[in-house]
Amino acid sequence: MVNATIDGIAVRVANGTTIKQAAESVGITIPSLCYLKDLNEIGACRVCCVEIEGEQRMVPSCNNPVQEGMVIHTNSPRARETRRVNVELILSQHDCHCATCVRSGNCKLQTLSNDLGILVNPYQEDLPRGIKSKWTTTFPLFRDAAKCIKCMRCVQVCDKVQSLSIWELTSSGSRSTIDVSFNRRIKDADCALCGQCITHCPVGALRERDDTVRAFSALSDPDKITVVQIAPAVRTAWGEAFGLPPEKATVGRLAAALRRMGFDYVFDTTFSADLTIMEEGSEFLERLQKGDLQKYPMFTSCCPGWVRFLKSQYPELTHWLSTSKSPQQMFGAVSKTWFAEKMGLDPKKLFCISIMPCLAKKAECDLPTMQDEAYGQDVDLVLTVREITRMLRADQLDPANMPDEPLDSPLGEGTGAGVIFGATGGVMEAALRSAYYLVTGHNPSVNSFHDVREVMNDDVLGLHTLGRGWREATFDLKDTPVRVAVASGLGNARALCKAILSGEKQYDFVEIMACRGGCAGGGGQPIHDGEERALVRGQVLYGLDKVSELRFSHENPAVGALYEEYLGQPLSERAEHLLHTDHEGWIMPPHPDYGKE
Repeated sequence: MVNATIDGIAVRVANGTTIKQAAESVGITIPSLCYLKDLNEIGACRVCCVEIEGEQRMVPSCNNPVQEGMVIHTNSPRARETRRVNVELILSQHDCHCATCVRSGNCKLQTLSNDLGILVNPYQEDLPRGIKSKWTTTFPLFRDAAKCIKCMRCVQVCDKVQSLSIWELTSSGSRSTIDVSFNRRIKDADCALCGQCITHCPVGALRERDDTVRAFSALSDPDKITVVQIAPAVRTAWGEAFGLPPEKATVGRLAAALRRMGFDYVFDTTFSADLTIMEEGSEFLERLQKGDLQKYPMFTSCCPGWVRFLKSQYPELTHWLSTSKSPQQMFGAVSKTWFAEKMGLDPKKLFCISIMPCLAKKAECDLPTMQDEAYGQDVDLVLTVREITRMLRADQLDPANMPDEPLDSPLGEGTGAGVIFGATGGVMEAALRSAYYLVTGHNPSVNSFHDVREVMNDDVLGLHTLGRGWREATFDLKDTPVRVAVASGLGNARALCKAILSGEKQYDFVEIMACRGGCAGGGGQPIHDGEERALVRGQVLYGLDKVSELRFSHENPAVGALYEEYLGQPLSERAEHLLHTDHEGWIMPPHPDYGKE
């Protein structure tokens, strides 16, 4: 233990505790821009500098430990002036047109600048010009070089957590900036589109491609019938921007707001999550019985970020991906066939929009393998939670003052199993629930999943997870042991894939989500700087499952009607055509070092 004094307050902390942490332990806040605990403690922004008696230089508090007897001042005249000057210098290289920035009101630099009372910047503006300021407008991930403050957060999260190293620091000194690694264009890089760089950016330098104008255009087109689907994980987060607690941020309130906005039909992706379970569970049993999983396991394919990762990093495993489309894409295919037929609608007039917690879904819906000659794309447009929030605000809609409204039928019916798709391990548990039924003819008791869920819910959400970062369990399926593994976060996925390829580990069924905590922590969710809310959101989903009347995907009456009236049975010829895909039918840029390991 060491003793020190911070702003006149005596503190006693463990050896190795940073000055910033020690200050927080006694209620003293030291502002920062680049700092993320355990991930980015490099003192790049210099905003957290403090004055230490006896030290000539100002000292960054985020990465310097407390020493015995230190006398520290966080708000001395020198500390205040240093902080202000450093923020002013950062602002001189930052596009300060806040009114046209998606992060206005939720920007750490804007907040800090306002707190410091900076009304006029004495330093000359120095923004990127020419080719350095250019970026593609079609890729789902957008970067504004003029807003980048070189905090290195995107570099660190992509490298340390997701293991992809898409970003790197280029040039030096005042010319230094962040750019795509290996001098690549972003559309030629092996970016998984997980969006974690966006959710960890403290400013508006990184964001999703904005598709709100296209969505409003579709809503105002009299020749289009707009159909919207709400992903399971959206219900845990959409209300955060409106200050609604989880119990009030219901999917019914969101449905009411979407109808006010002008959507013709409002549906729930939990319906197609249940449908995915029927197809994927049946596919797993078929491949298991055929002996197709003796070498490698079947991998889930509902997360497009994970699919992009596997195809670029471990393309030799592509054959073992489930051919089942994701719930988003299954919903689009069913809405433009069965639903259109039932309602007497022209499928070519249906415009299907998804509200997703995900960035990679924007790329998934545009894949050449996700469309049909009869109706076009399965899904026409994907909006993140942040985009739908902006649309609601643009229309001055306040969901808090709206009553719950039921979702439309029949694609609005879902089970608890479909809801937990949004949490890591949820897909696996939902699949095993119905796989057990498909094999035995009766449902397992809820307690049968206690050990499996306990293992799966204990997800590794720590930042340094490039080692053993997955969970495993064995589930008894009518006297047949099924070995399963669950991982979230692409660094963990890489470690798991290496263990499988080397023969160190053998499984039958593996679920992987690109984002830590699953879709609940997706790259399209609301941003809360410095907070990781995936685990809390996931617990909300499991809570909703617990109180659901139906907890097994095969009990969804709408899914049953779909099979009875249109598909026949899981894996039927029509089901294969509409609900399955060819992962070899599109190309993903490989990592530059692929094959060199």
